[in-house]
Amino acid sequence: MSLLGGREYFAQADVTARFRAAFRIGPRPHPFSTKDTLMRSTLRIALPALAVLGLGTALFAEAHADPVEARQEHMKAMGAQLGILGKMAQGETEYDAAAASEAAAELSALAVGLTEAEGWWPEGSDNTSGADTKALPEIWENMDDFESKMDDLVTAAAAMEAVAGDGLEAVQGEMRTIGGACGACHSDYRERS
Repeated sequence: MSLLGGREYFAQADVTARFRAAFRIGPRPHPFSTKDTLMRSTLRIALPALAVLGLGTALFAEAHADPVEARQEHMKAMGAQLGILGKMAQGETEYDAAAASEAAAELSALAVGLTEAEGWWPEGSDNTSGADTKALPEIWENMDDFESKMDDLVTAAAAMEAVAGDGLEAVQGEMRTIGGACGACHSDYRERS
């Protein structure tokens, strides 16, 4: 093969490669073979998902724009977890370590969430404001004590979470502590039914 023939061969190979690329003939690279392609594919999937997630978050925030409704829903969720643990403690349902641990973990997270919630306790959102709530105005007169009692609930819920899987007796013992924490706050800051 002469030097000129070699150049002709490489020139022809280049034309063939360009032809194949232009008409998508022959082997193609895997769609995720380059970072650029991977990034575009990821964005095609991620952006719509993030948009839906953002919409869901916005809808949740709008649904709970009312602080009274937000804290009542939160308390109901806590009550549901307490109901699971309380029925076990009272023997109404059989003790189940996994279910008790799950309920206690959820209760503990909800208790922490209650103390960290921004804007759920604005002054004037008590039972004298016309809102459908049993929160007494004394909450805002004694906010330090109220927050201290919520911290006691967080401590009691964390203690329950720590022992919920250890047996029925452990759950029964911690139910007394949690009941005391709930009762201490409700007796001072919740209208009696």
